[in-house]
Amino acid sequence: MHIMFDGGAGLKRIWLLFFYTSYLLYALPQAIEDAVMHSGIPREDITIYIKEAGGNDRPIASLNASTTRTPASIIKVLTTYAAVLKLGFDYRWPTRFYRRGALKKGVLHGDLIVQGFGDPTLGSDDLEDIVFQIKAAGIRRITGSIVVDRSYFQTGDRNSAKFDENPYSPYNAMPDAMMFNERISTICVVPGRNSVTKKYPDRSYIVHNRLQRVSRPCRGRYAWPHVKVDDSKAVPEVWLKGKISKRCAKREICRVLTQPYKSLYYALKEALREAGIPVYGSMKLRKVPRDATILFTHYSEPLEKIVAKTAKKSNNLYARHLLLFLGAKVFGAPATVEKGRRAVIRILSAHNALDRGRVRIDNGSGLSRSAKLNAKSLAKMLESAYGRYGERWMKTLSVAGVDGTIKKRFRGTVVENRAWMKTGTLKHAKNIAGYVKSRTGRIYTVVIIVNTQKSRSKAAKLEDKIIEWVVEYGGKKDPVSEFGHNEIFFIQAGSFSHFPTERYLTKIKAYGFGYRIMNNHTGYKVLIGPFKGEEEARAMLSAVRREISKGAFLLKDESVQPIRF
Repeated sequence: MHIMFDGGAGLKRIWLLFFYTSYLLYALPQAIEDAVMHSGIPREDITIYIKEAGGNDRPIASLNASTTRTPASIIKVLTTYAAVLKLGFDYRWPTRFYRRGALKKGVLHGDLIVQGFGDPTLGSDDLEDIVFQIKAAGIRRITGSIVVDRSYFQTGDRNSAKFDENPYSPYNAMPDAMMFNERISTICVVPGRNSVTKKYPDRSYIVHNRLQRVSRPCRGRYAWPHVKVDDSKAVPEVWLKGKISKRCAKREICRVLTQPYKSLYYALKEALREAGIPVYGSMKLRKVPRDATILFTHYSEPLEKIVAKTAKKSNNLYARHLLLFLGAKVFGAPATVEKGRRAVIRILSAHNALDRGRVRIDNGSGLSRSAKLNAKSLAKMLESAYGRYGERWMKTLSVAGVDGTIKKRFRGTVVENRAWMKTGTLKHAKNIAGYVKSRTGRIYTVVIIVNTQKSRSKAAKLEDKIIEWVVEYGGKKDPVSEFGHNEIFFIQAGSFSHFPTERYLTKIKAYGFGYRIMNNHTGYKVLIGPFKGEEEARAMLSAVRREISKGAFLLKDESVQPIRF
């Protein structure tokens, strides 16, 4: 384009042209603009970025998309996606069991050794299988100790992150290579029976029952015990105080109180005793000695389930463990938080799924004020994950109205079963990001980050309105429903056994082509389009063959056979 200068008037026209172009590129749709205006939240506190997943890079809505914000728990998707890229959906976390000493006639004259690698899911439900395998190894008595090797993580001895005013709540639990029951101690209270017990055998903490049972309705101050924790001593103490109604049902009080390897020791020793395998020694902490003999390896459920629980339940401990484990895998043990941060950044950057220098991961869980990112960077990662894994990845996120943190939030609305999202909430932060399926069948990447001094409920209402708008969005109608199944065409530009390279996809974008990546058990297909009819598709085919791939050919919709010439 040639521009002729005419003094100040010419310069003014250039600025007007620039302003108008910028407005077209970055203005919000009117409905979203109205929602922002009436939200009661300052515009500068709001970030919005929405684009069609797998389409070109031009958003349909963008506001403060490059502004760095506090992500809260939505940053977990970076940690989980990096884990999937590095380890694969089917990876299973190991916990190894060894013996040291002679095993004669069922008697282990030595120690049982447990080596943890940070499986965050290991818990009491796994003891039956572990005891079975110890029995299968021929062990009927252990004269030595239970030795625990927790050296794979270098995380210190803090039980709680003490991030906020609820230091003993489960979401504050700190990671450990020898995790057990997510570091949660559960105390069971049955007021009707005047019963206070530990759910699992664990002598690493003490419970004092000072509850007063009263004949009052089970509500208000009579519904739950008052819990006070004293962790100033070597053995933490829990005091249950106050008045509780005899009519209340069983109450389970879950607190972060003690070291998980101690909880494992007491629970495993008791499970072995019940199975007729006494352990005469105590617990010891040390690395696996060189002369130890491996007995078996216990494996977690597939990583896919761990990643899903991390995202759907917003499990901080799982996210911390994933970050640390990646740190050890990429940079070697022992794992540290710094290694984990670097590992996540390296993995995502290697797959061109992250803008370098625009993200701070911190501990990987989002329970942090120092974690930072912007919407465009997060959207880039979400686009990468969708393009590579499609629905399999989407289903690891909370499904609107169905499960996870948005189970109730969107139930009974137009969004139900049409959004796959990760939420993030901290004081002065209310965020949501993921994918939304419109009524026309198109998938949109949606990132909304609100960091504000205003109420979080106002932010949630704004987010809900925007997501509902995306569901109803008609800016791009589904081609199949609008033009008829037999009138839709694509150009298959390439077929690959592995995910196509970013260089290849960038080349397609550079020529202004929209594309989709289809994956199945045979590999990946890159489809350019859709086109409304065969004439339009054939007109574009020659350009695709010239600029992208000589072997490109037409398809009638992505689900049918190629058109033969």
